[in-house]
Amino acid sequence: MKKVISFIADGILAGFILSVSCAVNIAAAAPLGPFFFSLGLFAIITFKFGLYTGKAGYIVSNPPSYIPEVLLTLLGNFAGAAIGGTILRLTRFGEAWTASASNIITGKIEDSILSAFILAIFCGVLMYIAVDGSKRLREEKNYAGALFVIVMPIVVFITCGFNHSIADMGYFFLSGCAGGLRGLLYLAVVVLGNAVGCVAIPLVKKLSLNP
Repeated sequence: MKKVISFIADGILAGFILSVSCAVNIAAAAPLGPFFFSLGLFAIITFKFGLYTGKAGYIVSNPPSYIPEVLLTLLGNFAGAAIGGTILRLTRFGEAWTASASNIITGKIEDSILSAFILAIFCGVLMYIAVDGSKRLREEKNYAGALFVIVMPIVVFITCGFNHSIADMGYFFLSGCAGGLRGLLYLAVVVLGNAVGCVAIPLVKKLSLNP
């Protein structure tokens, strides 16, 4: 039970901090918005919060018992994004942020399911690069390289318009849940697409090493 609470709590913290990243991305806009957004992943990695797209890539190298941890983390992320997005809407910037977030989510949910899924896969690939790459470089004490590999994938996925499930949860709740059930369906598609993208690199590497 303690582990369950820990996974959910760490997930809430990650979802909450990414709601802040969503707000700063809206407030700063391009090109600074994507750069500042990376603070969220930096904080998550530094303080070891639980992020769905940070854990999903390690499903390949862990036993099936690891999957519930990933799902509990996702649940926590959802709750954290809901808390952060809802609270931010109560501030004096809330009206402007809600309008911008609504435009973002509306544009995303009007996309086709296939397009949303593909864009989520590419985001998952970038997230695995960011998380695993920074881990490897920190082990080598290459802290500058670790920071670079955290920031660049974030800048790329936001600039390209790829879909990140937890960030989109932040926009979803910051918008006041634009799209309703259709928005939730979109998030479900993106959650699945992110998982596919996150496991793509480790799965191919595992198969290549075990022909």
